[in-house]
Amino acid sequence: MERESMEFDVVIVGAGPAGLSTACKLMQLANENNQELMVCVVEKGSEVGAHILSGAVFEPRAMNELFPDWKEKGAPLNTPVTEDHIYLLNSESSSKRLPNAITPKTMHNDGNYIVSMGNVCRWLAEQAEQLGVEVFPGFAASEVIYNDDGSVGGVLTGDMGVGVDGQPKDGYMPGMELRAKYTVFAEGCRGHLGKDLIEHFSLDKDASPQHYAIGFKEIWDIDPAKHQPGLVVHSAGWPLNDATGGSYLYHAEDNQVFVGLIVDLNYSNPYLSPFDEFQQLKHHPVFKQYLEGGKRVSYGARAIAKGGFNSLPKMTFPGGILVGCEAGTLNFAKIKGNHTAMKSGMLAAESIIEALAKDVEVPESELTSYTDKFKNSWVYDELFRSRNFGPAIHKLGNFWGGAFNTLEQNFFNGNLFFTMKDEHKDYAQLDLASDAKEIAYPKPDGVLSFDKLSSVFLSNTNHEEEQPCHLQLKDASIPLEVNFPKYAEPAQRYCPAGVYEIIEEEGSKRFQINAQNCVHCKTCDIKDPSQNIRWVVPEGAGGPNYPNM
Repeated sequence: MERESMEFDVVIVGAGPAGLSTACKLMQLANENNQELMVCVVEKGSEVGAHILSGAVFEPRAMNELFPDWKEKGAPLNTPVTEDHIYLLNSESSSKRLPNAITPKTMHNDGNYIVSMGNVCRWLAEQAEQLGVEVFPGFAASEVIYNDDGSVGGVLTGDMGVGVDGQPKDGYMPGMELRAKYTVFAEGCRGHLGKDLIEHFSLDKDASPQHYAIGFKEIWDIDPAKHQPGLVVHSAGWPLNDATGGSYLYHAEDNQVFVGLIVDLNYSNPYLSPFDEFQQLKHHPVFKQYLEGGKRVSYGARAIAKGGFNSLPKMTFPGGILVGCEAGTLNFAKIKGNHTAMKSGMLAAESIIEALAKDVEVPESELTSYTDKFKNSWVYDELFRSRNFGPAIHKLGNFWGGAFNTLEQNFFNGNLFFTMKDEHKDYAQLDLASDAKEIAYPKPDGVLSFDKLSSVFLSNTNHEEEQPCHLQLKDASIPLEVNFPKYAEPAQRYCPAGVYEIIEEEGSKRFQINAQNCVHCKTCDIKDPSQNIRWVVPEGAGGPNYPNM
């Protein structure tokens, strides 16, 4: 098929903090060096920020480096953290507030800000465009383009107007080739192109398996009398009796709070429902005291790459580079990845500019200088000092793992002489349903807790219905013939959007995929015990439309 093609010096896939920081730094350096540079950012969301979901307490270190005058430029960092509260939830009604002195110092947030990362990314996109970057929202990068020599040569955007049967409909538009000397992949956690590139180039052969969690977030308008701008609340313990993880509540601006739960995806009970665990959480007095009388205005969920230092793949390959959560640069000891994602992109920009500045007809294939830049950066040092944090929780549980992490971070500054690793893959941890205890979750009350469908409604999720399903089964028989008898088909529970159902019709069962509901969290691609679900991009602009997550 003849496709329209556009040539750039650099194509960046994903308009998140990593991709946009790469773009801004590229143009800053090019302008400093009087270099002509053509850079584009392609984003699958309907607009920049539409698919961004993050807590978020934001550490401004990378922002200070990228835009030292961000305050004058109006960056939406409006709510400085004023206080940290950390709780151990012992049961559905009891809790103990922990003194800051006996919690890991990485959890302390002096100098940080409570932000909407969706709005921060919108602001970064404005800065990028002012610097000369072309930003294309609503276009999904669907395939990697490989050159004849095996190097990456760019990406192909997805076709628009394809029917369920795979045939063109009226108004069909073929995807475009976006070709580049270097392609930066910044899709976020479990990016579908990044996943293929890691496999294609064996980038993770020397790393521990990547580990994941699913993170939930709701935004609530609350009673102004209960609002404490800048208050950060974290907790561990209840309701997660069958999983590790933790919860948060951040008092943002405009009488809003951000509330959420993070559930590690190495849990073993196939009956566990992360969504229902989150809905229970809000009934605990620590959270209920703020939410009661308020109104839920937004909901979303997204997978988090939390393997950290031990799980970092090789990030460079011929023609391209992985940055941010695509590579897994999140520092889970801080529950923060936006500042590390930004810095990884800025370092990538430095390597690209150096390569393009060389007076050669064909630029070097692989950006090997990036590896040295990364190893000499504060990102590497920060991740190295936190390398034992996640494995300690996985191996020792929330309480004893937390105690170990407090000791290592507060007294040894993350420099204990050994490295703890978790070599188990999250999807392989499920027990058989016959060996597991079923979990009876309370029904939502419609006041503090809600069902999946009303929650998905608040995410503004929409997909063009007449298109091929973007949730592909490698073998359509596995859900009913393998996953159901062995694991009670956990897709019904680990999906936070009600995408997967087992329907009974006239005495027989049918596995149904409600792809229209998908919030692009990627949990199914991660947790399916048979690794039978492959998440690929739907038509551009499909998925959630988060206004200010």
